[in-house]
Amino acid sequence: ALVLNKAITSETRVDWVERELKVMFLQAEEAVLAELDPKRQFAALVELFYGTWGFRGDCEAYFDSNNGFIDKVLERRKGVPVSLGALLLYFGRRLDFPLQPVTFPTQLLIQVQWPGESPLYLNPFDGEYVSRHTLHSWLIGHKGPFSNLEPAHLAVSDHPTIIGRWLALLKSALMREERYTLALKCTDLALTFVPDDPYEIRDRGFIYQQLECHQIAMSDYQYFIENCPDDPAADLLKNQMHMLRSAPVTLH
Repeated sequence: ALVLNKAITSETRVDWVERELKVMFLQAEEAVLAELDPKRQFAALVELFYGTWGFRGDCEAYFDSNNGFIDKVLERRKGVPVSLGALLLYFGRRLDFPLQPVTFPTQLLIQVQWPGESPLYLNPFDGEYVSRHTLHSWLIGHKGPFSNLEPAHLAVSDHPTIIGRWLALLKSALMREERYTLALKCTDLALTFVPDDPYEIRDRGFIYQQLECHQIAMSDYQYFIENCPDDPAADLLKNQMHMLRSAPVTLH
């Protein structure tokens, strides 16, 4: 996550984050060692994280880009599921707890699976466990009333999948804040994972349009139209391209 953040903005305070994490890990280790039972130890970590340290989901400004940069999350004690979940995974795994990330359609979850027991799912946004009934409700809200909760929705995720979701979150936040140069870095990073993704290329075209690089924007829009001709956005982009052709050329 730090490498990702640093690649997007040079202002990421990597050294400060690493020092902060060392201090926090020692506190976490001390809190856990005060208990003997592994489940009580994990409960102590969760209490430390959300209680003593005061981490919480940012309900007031969920789409603030600060929620995606680890140094800002540590400083503000606020984040979103993917950033808070990454921190909880970092401490939990170093303390040998059975934790795995799950990229549920609506957000990142932390799977907690004790030996011989069914998995539990913790919501990193607030530190509470989520029932399968609640997860089904989230899925219905996200995909429609006929959605069913399937094993694939709760499959353990690999790092590229999580990084991809993190990049998408940061890109969306930076675009909302009109910080297009940083948003472009997100897109360029994402395209190193999926070089031919037409939707990522479409987003890059939009960013280039905002930066008044119209020729590059039209090239990206054309790629999307050719590869996704039936997508509703294709017709909109055709109109955009018509407008851009009549726009004055800006030299960069």
